[in-house]
Amino acid sequence: MNADQLAVGWLGRVPYPAALTLQDALVAARQRDLIGDLLLLLEHPHVYTLGRGASDRFLIAPRQSVPVYRVSRGGEVTYHGPGQLVGYPILALRGSQRDVHAYLRALEQALIDGLGQWAIGAGRRIGLTGVWVGERKIASIGVGIRRWVTLHGFALNVSTDLSRFDAIVPCGIEGCRMTSIREEGPEVGMEEAARVIASSLGAVLGRDCHPLAADRIWSLGEGAGLGGAGDGA
Repeated sequence: MNADQLAVGWLGRVPYPAALTLQDALVAARQRDLIGDLLLLLEHPHVYTLGRGASDRFLIAPRQSVPVYRVSRGGEVTYHGPGQLVGYPILALRGSQRDVHAYLRALEQALIDGLGQWAIGAGRRIGLTGVWVGERKIASIGVGIRRWVTLHGFALNVSTDLSRFDAIVPCGIEGCRMTSIREEGPEVGMEEAARVIASSLGAVLGRDCHPLAADRIWSLGEGAGLGGAGDGA
């Protein structure tokens, strides 16, 4: 394993439960140093998720056909779905890297830098985690850390159907308006967005990114005790 490398895998569209199971397996393997650091990039079918301490009151009118999961990340409620780039970094934070706030700021910076490549002037808002274009939120962040290995991560709206956020109070922020790359800049494909954001995160973390095939990532999960890989939906 090379500590300066970050393996990056594009998984396509993955059902949310399958992605959770995969993360659990890879985190356990990373804790035992059986694998190196990974960045999983993917889309989900329509789903709402609640952070571990999130309030149900921020689910205003979720569609009955859309599942809701409570998971072990920080933050309130959010939506995932087609056209949204989801990133799950599986990183071992060691030494001076064991700073959750610094890790959150690094994720934000990677997204800000990546959006800048499409001439989208994104930034932070004081006291609020995530990435914004003015007062409109373009990317949400919610992470989990187990024995200093990260899971969960970020969700960047690329060409997302923003009306899906009308059923919730995004991130528990009253009056929060969401936006996307499509709304703010050029038409960008999902795999292009994945490549740009992966490169940007590698630069922020000081890592050399190298691609890892999706089937190899699923096999790593299976080798670490994953019960079964999910097919894209």
